Amino acid sequence: MKQFKNTILSALAATLLLSGTAFAAPEVVTLKISHFLPTSSNFHQKILLPWCEKIGKESGGRLKCQIYPSMQLGGTPAQLLDQVRDGVADIVWSLPTYQAGRFTKSEVFELPFMARTSEGGSQALWEYIQKNSQDEFKGTKLLFTHLHDGNQMHFGKKSVKTLEDLKGLKLRAPSRIGSKTLTALGAVPVQMPAPAVPESISKSVVDGASIPWEVTTAFKLQEICKTHTETAPGQAKHAYSIFVFAMNPAKYNKLPADLKKVIDNNSGLATSKWAGRTFDSFTPAARKIAVDRHNTFNVLSDAEYKRWVKACSKVDQEWIREVNTKGANGVALLKDARALLKKYNN
Repeated sequence: MKQFKNTILSALAATLLLSGTAFAAPEVVTLKISHFLPTSSNFHQKILLPWCEKIGKESGGRLKCQIYPSMQLGGTPAQLLDQVRDGVADIVWSLPTYQAGRFTKSEVFELPFMARTSEGGSQALWEYIQKNSQDEFKGTKLLFTHLHDGNQMHFGKKSVKTLEDLKGLKLRAPSRIGSKTLTALGAVPVQMPAPAVPESISKSVVDGASIPWEVTTAFKLQEICKTHTETAPGQAKHAYSIFVFAMNPAKYNKLPADLKKVIDNNSGLATSKWAGRTFDSFTPAARKIAVDRHNTFNVLSDAEYKRWVKACSKVDQEWIREVNTKGANGVALLKDARALLKKYNN
């Protein structure tokens, strides 16, 4: 009888094993994540890898990231949001305004002299999109949003203290709005990707660049640029860029409830704040390199700062008109963006 019982149990165990129902390991979900920067970038090292490690730990190893930096899945940086919408990637990190004119309402945060810090600005951007411009991201699920640490001006040889000093100088511009801002300030904008900046300044193709401190170290701009023109601490910077971390909705919807919760717990306002604060943290070390090299720093005086802000008011008005032609209320949207910046102490 005992032998018969053992035989039955062994047969049952074998049947369950063959059917794949015995001791089945929890399903591991791999997320294909694409972005346009190299693995050495601050975003990859200080934002993406920690985020992936966190969701991996909180999911008990059931969520894993498979990262494709430097556009390894093909396409261009401007196509990233289309790629995540179409399922080429499960998650992307994108600078939406690389597609000029598509994210008009959201690019309000790229208007001149809007934000003072990335931490506050990133939270304001998240709430603003939820209220005002989710339609611009249709077909994607936003996980978090942020700004970079804000553009300052870096020059090869020129020393710029006033609007008059800036007039006619050729500067690398970061975006469509960034070009309008430089034009309003009297400079000649030249749009180019950040990797092209060092050689362009070295060969005097441009006199300088509108670019955040966070980026300068990777391209050794502290060595190439001898002077830097900045707004004072506490003042809004002349340009920012917006970024989004977005997921394919179908991929999210296929996740079991507990894994959705892990994603949700690492999304939204708090995660946007973390990303912004992290980007703010990159500035001091990058700036110190220029200080240690005894570069020249020109900080705008209060009076000069007001002149620059006034000169850029036409950029705001042009954006308002453009938004209005698309059926939105530009004045109300700009007012709301500024109120949100104030709400988050920015």
